[in-house]
Amino acid sequence: MSHLIEANLIEAKRLYRYFGKHCVVKDVSFTLSRGEVLGFLGPNGAGKTTTLQMLCGLLAPDSGEISINGINLLTQAKLAKQSLGYLPDTPPLYKDLTVQEFLRYCGRLHGLAKDHIPRAIAQTQERCGLQEVTHKLIGHLSKGFQQRLGIALAILHNPDVVILDEPTVGLDPLQIREIRALIRELGQDHGVILSTHILSEVQDACTHVQIIHQGQLVLHESVAGLNRHLDTGLLQVTTRLAPDLAVLAAISGITRIDTVADTQLHIHYRVSDNPTQRLTETVIANGWGLQELTPVKQSMEDIFVSLTKETPTQDKPS
Repeated sequence: MSHLIEANLIEAKRLYRYFGKHCVVKDVSFTLSRGEVLGFLGPNGAGKTTTLQMLCGLLAPDSGEISINGINLLTQAKLAKQSLGYLPDTPPLYKDLTVQEFLRYCGRLHGLAKDHIPRAIAQTQERCGLQEVTHKLIGHLSKGFQQRLGIALAILHNPDVVILDEPTVGLDPLQIREIRALIRELGQDHGVILSTHILSEVQDACTHVQIIHQGQLVLHESVAGLNRHLDTGLLQVTTRLAPDLAVLAAISGITRIDTVADTQLHIHYRVSDNPTQRLTETVIANGWGLQELTPVKQSMEDIFVSLTKETPTQDKPS
């Protein structure tokens, strides 16, 4: 298919979706460009799948706009969907067909020219590592190969945008590694959205991340920017006397101080500039009486929990 030149492959503006009176997607806006792999991260029930279904034209938003390659998905759905490839959380496979038979059938569904289908199948099977199972029945394939086939279905027509909903669920560690490598490779030529609730998957396969919680986006950041959060360490410090917070805050490497109690602090610091020794010397020199200095291990899970503890409420747009 021909590729239109657009700055943004996807542009979603102020999406809302209600089920009855319950708002499951609230004021979600974002863009996706070619070469980006966007990790769409959130706990189960956060609104990830509902948002993806709206992006694919399977659900209409109650309000908001979606364009794919500059084409309005709501008013020109058929044309816009030609630029989309979608893998739902359960791949829609016909298990009594062989891999080749299934892909040939999908090529016809996508409207590929008859003489182009064999080449498209060969290229897709090579990208997805399916050559060795091309003549096997889908029902006899492992879960990993079935996931690969689901991705092959999504990219067979060479769409600009590839949307993958939880593509590694139920796979073993080796299969997960292989699928993540494939996703990174897809990101070189396409714009990819990867829905997941696994933080390490975003770190490994994505260039950008957005976190959704209770239907609202609470973070949009590059993965490099998110990883900078991991350079933040946390110390729990307890003293006999209340310390001077201004003196502690002036210590090189300390980025933030949270007061738990008068004599108990949570001190955030840059791991690359660990202030533990300077902090210890300062507390002792000022006679505040150091009673505890305990490192608190932080992971991306901690960052995720802190970001999703509270989100502002928003009213339905008029």
